[in-house]
Amino acid sequence: MNQTLIDTPSILHHLKIKSLNEMQIKANDTVQLHSEILLLSDTGSGKTLAFLLPLIQSIDINRLHQTQGLILVPSRELALQIESVLKQIQPGCKITCCYGGHKREIEENNLIQAPTIIIATAGRMADHLRRGNINTNSISFLVLDEFDKILELDFQEEMQYIFSQLPSVKIKMLTSATQAIEIPEYVGIKNAHILNFLTEANTSDSVKLSIKRIRSENTDKIDALFILLCNLKDTSSIIFCNHRDAVERTHQLLTEKGILNVFYHGGMEQYERETALCKFKNGSSNILVTTDLASRGLDIANVRSVIHYHLPHTEDAFTHRNGRTARMDATGSVFVIIGPDEEVPEYILNHSEITELSAKYELPEKPKWSTLFIAAGKKDKINKIDIVGFLSQKGKLKKDEIGLIDVKDFSAFVAIRKSKIGMVIEAVKNEKIKNKKVKIAIAK
Repeated sequence: MNQTLIDTPSILHHLKIKSLNEMQIKANDTVQLHSEILLLSDTGSGKTLAFLLPLIQSIDINRLHQTQGLILVPSRELALQIESVLKQIQPGCKITCCYGGHKREIEENNLIQAPTIIIATAGRMADHLRRGNINTNSISFLVLDEFDKILELDFQEEMQYIFSQLPSVKIKMLTSATQAIEIPEYVGIKNAHILNFLTEANTSDSVKLSIKRIRSENTDKIDALFILLCNLKDTSSIIFCNHRDAVERTHQLLTEKGILNVFYHGGMEQYERETALCKFKNGSSNILVTTDLASRGLDIANVRSVIHYHLPHTEDAFTHRNGRTARMDATGSVFVIIGPDEEVPEYILNHSEITELSAKYELPEKPKWSTLFIAAGKKDKINKIDIVGFLSQKGKLKKDEIGLIDVKDFSAFVAIRKSKIGMVIEAVKNEKIKNKKVKIAIAK
């Protein structure tokens, strides 16, 4: 084994983790013995570190100028999440994240000097390969994270092309939170060693998660959804719809009824998606209306309720949606709204019970936070400490008036006490952050 970039204790220290879990230890040990690994484990169980640890340890420190590791993912959000974990680890090598929704030229500039590790969505990776932007001859460790979702999104043509351009891969590691998935022939897996850590955490047998059915008297279930949200008060909730237009319609109808919410789907621009997720994460909105795009790959803590406004198409979709709550030993509730003519699948009937909503209800309290947008980020050498200092000194904010800060490459989002947001914008409108004048406004 080559000398490693960073040892395991240092990785745990950077991530503020005391120890690896059983699944992570087993995955790391298995890579030393097998070249084809299929890791099955629940959403939120720590799969990211389970593949990052052996990947980092496989890097040859004498060839850091060559690309040695490739992580393929189904969505830009998952790509960015993995990149964030890698940067926390601080492995001491160049990392580049490639995904659609922003300028390809930014990535092309980053690829001029080959990164040691690339994280990419299938479509963008195939595009770079066709343009000759990436030399794959030295890639020896390949990860397909949530590979079942990549297949579900029908990236077969791009994936076949990518695999045809990987002549030197020695280790292939596939991860999934779903068991019944057939591995395509082009992946070249002949005898995968299976690590199955799937549990029943997403069924009603788990004490962590309760699943309840709500009857709607009308085919249009918006009134039942509205009453449910009022019953839940200010609980952090994700509402799942089956289509993008339904997401926007539901968002609009709830807004008209006085329920503050944000929406999220794959047809939105990157900035719009980032803004919606940041508002939901930082408490500026307690309700996220979304498609199944949000059922995987997003790292959102403290989601207390999942609401199936539309019935999921498959049991796997049901499981993944439910995995957004009751994460990391927390508890959570799942609600399935049933229309008068809807046939409820057995996998829902068998693990849920009918519940009645209170006839007395009132609108939930509005969130106490608003989100401030700053048009500068990591690429401008701005970090969380800079932002806290700026808002404390120039914006006259106290520590408890500044909430969650999310710094992107070219922007940042900051939760500010709603009662202070107007005063802050007025106070900083002519000020510079790190000697740079940037746009600062309420995030739209």
